[in-house]
Parts: sequence; structure tokens; C-alpha cells
Amino acid sequence: MPQLLLTALVLSALAVNAQAATDQSENTSTETGTSKIESKTVRYQDGDTELTGYLYYPEGTEGRRPGIIVVHEWWGLNDYAKKRAQMLAELGYVAFAIDMYGDDKVTSHAPDAKGWMQQITEHVDAWQARALKGLEILAADPAVDADKLAAVGYCFGGATVMQMAYAGADLDGVVSFHGSLPPAPEGLETLKPSVLAAHGAADGFVSPEKVAAFQKSLDAINADWEFVAYSGARHAFTNPNADEYGIEMVAYNAKADQRSWALMQDFLNEVFAD
Repeated sequence: MPQLLLTALVLSALAVNAQAATDQSENTSTETGTSKIESKTVRYQDGDTELTGYLYYPEGTEGRRPGIIVVHEWWGLNDYAKKRAQMLAELGYVAFAIDMYGDDKVTSHAPDAKGWMQQITEHVDAWQARALKGLEILAADPAVDADKLAAVGYCFGGATVMQMAYAGADLDGVVSFHGSLPPAPEGLETLKPSVLAAHGAADGFVSPEKVAAFQKSLDAINADWEFVAYSGARHAFTNPNADEYGIEMVAYNAKADQRSWALMQDFLNEVFAD
């Protein structure tokens, strides 16, 4: 992304947040084990597209906490993505599940999901800019420490958080769960956030050649990255509902899910330590 565009996006953060604040609604409180999580709906705009995100934070939050963007799979911002954001709030973070499609687009029908995803990914600058809209809102939230930000994404969301990193987003870390692993673009000289990629070794959608190209591109810019592959894990291995989609190469793997979630927690602890 051109530096001028990135600068403009950052400078507009307060204005975007002010508009979003006027559109917030449906504040709720949810009991989860020993934690009570508050949430609110945040409506915001990207051009003519209305986006609806969901912000989660521990009830009674005092001071500022690290903020984490959560980016959904190609199905859209469904209950699974919201659940992951809620789980991050249970860990003490402020989590914002952002909307990459807009207009309430959510499906369980693969052709629809593929079409929506392709519309977003066709133009990389616009793809990055839409994700950064959500980051602006999170960073400007009064409960968030804007100096401690990360992004977590699943499948399409994993590719999206990498694009945020490539765009120069002010993130401490990005975590890709079974993402498509887009390589760093030519001409990129450095990468600010540390990278964690949790990958299914049996992911039929991401070839070993793609994995190698991803790793090589990060090495070329001296990025701080960690790549972990889980044996037998297929695409979407973290999603307990994955088997219901009826796609041969998509399946839940409880062991890989649990291990990768624990790994992510250690990673976030490290990148937020300073």
C-alpha cells in the first residue's frame, strides 16, 4: 500500500471511531465460566459498503488493554468468528471481530463464499484498506492500549492479517490459522509485526510450494516468523463446525485446535511483553 494511503488511514482513526461510536448498539453482557464479557455492535463504512463488527472486552475493564483484530473465514462474520473474539476477551484482551464483506453477508454455501472472497482479494489495496478500517476503530477505543495491537485470522482471515502486515499496519503480531499464506510482495523491505502461522500439514488447499514461497519471502525481508504444521490436520482445523460444510478437504482437528490456541497465547504474551 502506498505510504500516503496508509498515513491518511491512520490520521482518520479518530474521525472513524467517532462515527462508529454513534452507530454502536445492542450492548450485551455474557457470562462465560468465571468471566463476564461485554460486547457491542459497531457499524462503520468503507465507501458505500456498510460493515458491522463486534467488540468484546472483559466486564469492568479499567485502564487500557491490548487490542486484537479477529478476521473471519470466507463464510463471512459468523458465530464462529465472534466466538473466537469472545475467547480472546476471556483472556483479558479487547477483541474486535471485523467485517470484510459488509451488508450482512454470511453463508454456509461454498460458491457464495468463494465469490465474496474473490471480490475482496482481487484488489489488494482495497482488501488491505478495508481491514485497516477495523484496526482504526479498535486502536481508537478508550479501553485499548493502541501501542499493543495484534491481528488473528482464520482461513481467508489468515491471509487478511498477513495483508495488514504487508500494508505496514502498526501491529505487534499477526496470527494466521490455516490461512492461504500469501507471500510478501516484491519491493517490501521490512515487516513490523512478528508472524505466527499455524498450518495443517494435510491442508489440500495450500501446497508445499506455497508454504515454501511464503517462508522464503519472509526470510528475504528478515521478518520474525514462526511456522508450525500439525500432522493430519486439514484446512479449517480449528473450526468445530468444519465437518458440517461437507467439503472433503475441510475438517476439524481437536488436538491441532487446542495446541495452536495454546501456542497463540504464548505468542501474544511475548509480543505484548514490552
